Amino acid sequence: MTTTTAPHHSERIDVPGFRGELIEPGDAGYDDARAVYNGSIDRHPRLIARAMDVADVIAAVQTARDRGLPVAVRGGGHNAGGLGVGDDALVVDLSRMRAVHVDPAERVVRVEGGATWGDVDHATHPFGLAVPSGIISTTGVGGLTLGGGLGYLARQFGLTIDSLLSADVVLADGTLVTADTDRHPDLFWALRGGGGNFGAVTSFTFRAHPVGDIVGGPMFFSLDRTAEVMRAWDDYLEEAPDDVTCWFGFVTVPAVAPFPAALQGQVVAALVWCINASVDRAEEALAPFREKGPVMDGVGPMPYPALQSAFDALYPSGDQWYWRADFVDDLSDDAIAVHVAQGPTLPTPQSSMHLYPINGAAGRVGRHDTAFSHRQARYAQVIVGVDPSPEGFDDVRAWTRTYHDALHPHSAGGAYVNMLQDDEGLDRVRESYRDNFDRLTAVKDRYDPGNVFCLNNNVPPSTGSSV
Repeated sequence: MTTTTAPHHSERIDVPGFRGELIEPGDAGYDDARAVYNGSIDRHPRLIARAMDVADVIAAVQTARDRGLPVAVRGGGHNAGGLGVGDDALVVDLSRMRAVHVDPAERVVRVEGGATWGDVDHATHPFGLAVPSGIISTTGVGGLTLGGGLGYLARQFGLTIDSLLSADVVLADGTLVTADTDRHPDLFWALRGGGGNFGAVTSFTFRAHPVGDIVGGPMFFSLDRTAEVMRAWDDYLEEAPDDVTCWFGFVTVPAVAPFPAALQGQVVAALVWCINASVDRAEEALAPFREKGPVMDGVGPMPYPALQSAFDALYPSGDQWYWRADFVDDLSDDAIAVHVAQGPTLPTPQSSMHLYPINGAAGRVGRHDTAFSHRQARYAQVIVGVDPSPEGFDDVRAWTRTYHDALHPHSAGGAYVNMLQDDEGLDRVRESYRDNFDRLTAVKDRYDPGNVFCLNNNVPPSTGSSV
């Protein structure tokens, strides 16, 4: 993040009854408090309210409404577009609300809105349980869940939202409601993929699933095998058992142990596996790909949290990120040819392209059953340009756009909303929700007609109102 000077405000904002920490421009720690995971985001909120509990969240939202300030809700701060912070906004910072409670007998997990997936894995793994999440453990539970939640367990147990049982939500008028299939079912439907449009979620209750040690990790292939490996992987996933998930990517081999010295710094085609089955069953799944001669095979038994956190150190907070995403219904030969041409051109060691499978359990949920619409898609595709240095941001952004523009004609339209960049506009949001968009608008009209929660991949109310 490039530090710039925030506007000066002579009047401090009072938040009646607030017990947490209030941080305004000019306060010590303001720049640290406004920073998010994506270092390219440089925004200056009017007030950052670090809540201690639900009462604090209610007080902060009421104050924002009374003063006409838009609300940004910050959980883990990972969002691609930096949606946890906004210029002249009131940031409801949930990062101190990280408690996780596990009921192992009922396989139910209650998670506060500021927790990360690492917090959840830490609490659930001793009981041989997990909640489907993403691929980096520092990601916030709230943001990932509200956008859908796509990751290592999606083919077996569905998206994160498919394990969501209920959510406690502070609405724009400052009231707290619980949304589930019986209470506020319209809101519950919208929360499952509709992003942060409808309120500040202070806790989530999930169904957990039996996941202990898995067989997982990366296989790397030389770039001259890219087309062959992509086609074999795509064909395999057509009929693969649900307990096998594997995403494809172009990555640069990290220049650290335990990666082989001869490979360090090279761009490779990667298959990253998560198999929640016995070692013998996993070996059967892996055998056809091991026969293709990977240049490195790092797949083996490990605790699920070890796989979930494997990329954490490679992607610390503060790097400059730029994203472009699409859904893919069919990985055609023409699309593979684009990948073969563009994938090897990664501009930095942190930049990459990933294809995440959505079939299996995630694809068997109806497209209208939750706000997440693209259930028929085979893959969620994301291209990310990443550079630790602000000076490199223009280059990684240009590379990302070039790669995406070449691939986009082969896509299904729309994108996983957690991977939308903040400069893509309302049409892309509409494409991502398709014919669920009008229903989301109706829910917005009911719960946030003034668009207090507008700092997100926004579904505006039909009135066009805003704070």
